[in-house]
Amino acid sequence: MQRLYDFLRRHPTGVDSFWAVVLFAVTAVGLATEASQESRDPDVLTVILALVQCLAVALRRRAPEQMLLLVAAGGLVQLITDNDVMVANFAMLVVIYTVATRDVTWARRFALAGGLVAAPLAQLRWHEDNDTGTLGTILLTGFMIVPFLLAWVMGDSLRTRRAYFAQLEERATRLEQEREAQAKVAVAAERARIARELHDVVAHNVSVMVVQADGAAYVMDQAPDQAKKALETISGTGRQALAEMRRLLGVLRTGEPAEGGEYVPQPDVEQIDDLIAQCREAGLTVDFKVEGTPRQLPSGVELTAYRIVQEALTNTRKHGGPNAGASVRIVYFDDGLGLLVEDDGKGAPHELYEDGGADGRGHGLIGMRERVGMVGGTLDAGPRPGGGFRISALLPLKPAH
Repeated sequence: MQRLYDFLRRHPTGVDSFWAVVLFAVTAVGLATEASQESRDPDVLTVILALVQCLAVALRRRAPEQMLLLVAAGGLVQLITDNDVMVANFAMLVVIYTVATRDVTWARRFALAGGLVAAPLAQLRWHEDNDTGTLGTILLTGFMIVPFLLAWVMGDSLRTRRAYFAQLEERATRLEQEREAQAKVAVAAERARIARELHDVVAHNVSVMVVQADGAAYVMDQAPDQAKKALETISGTGRQALAEMRRLLGVLRTGEPAEGGEYVPQPDVEQIDDLIAQCREAGLTVDFKVEGTPRQLPSGVELTAYRIVQEALTNTRKHGGPNAGASVRIVYFDDGLGLLVEDDGKGAPHELYEDGGADGRGHGLIGMRERVGMVGGTLDAGPRPGGGFRISALLPLKPAH
């Protein structure tokens, strides 16, 4: 049955043509019976009018507006030539229903008007054949209008339902597209966050390891103890980098914990002491000071502050020169956290910060700006008067709306 139903849906004109043939056959039998009772041949014009009405049924879905005009013209000819009502006139109901299902406004209005006047016109033309009286004629006319009106209402209801379902489908498609877009945005944001984390982890820890390795190679023969200490620093820094890398991989691999059964916690402001101690062990002079009363901060602000200090000190080691020194100031305000990181080195090339921090060799300042923007803060980075580089950030406790 499903195959038959699918076949009929794929060939609507064939189905309509079949019913048109059936309608014409029934009409022809009626006309032949009437002609035999009156001992005459069927009227040729009547047969032509029946064919026209049945043709409209066959082509109602291929050209509904044209078929509406065709049955209207056939009905007018039938009135003018005094051809009485026949079975083929049922095509008018079918065409009116078909036109009412479409969104062509003029055709729908014309079909409704035609359906309302068809029965009154027929009664006016052939009322002499009825002996029902005036009241009976009025009642009969009203009764004959009902099928036309029902055909139009049914078609209009189907059109409304189709429009409703089309709107639902369009809304579902739009929601699906919006979900896909939101998913892509979320994926892009997560990739950017992971990229920032990777940059901070790799840039800082690898730079420390490189500095320590160079120092160990330089003093290997003259001061073995210092070389050994440098190698221990390299080992500790490498383990720290691996721990943070495992944390990032744990984020990527859902449900896969890092070693020890838990993910490594995100660094916070308290760990800046360890970061500065590590930089001092690597040979960088750092002056560190905390102003205000330390307190618990939102995790996003804690991580952002740590990464800014980490990236700033990494840039000092990379671009400040051999004798550069740095200073770190952390200020606790009532409504935020202030950071000031300065160095007295030669500073980075101007191209590194003139376009936001990207010259094809690094994205440190871009990462800082993104992190600060995510917590609703402000960042100012650039060379300071007298030489060196300055990074100043203000991180509010509540993100800006």
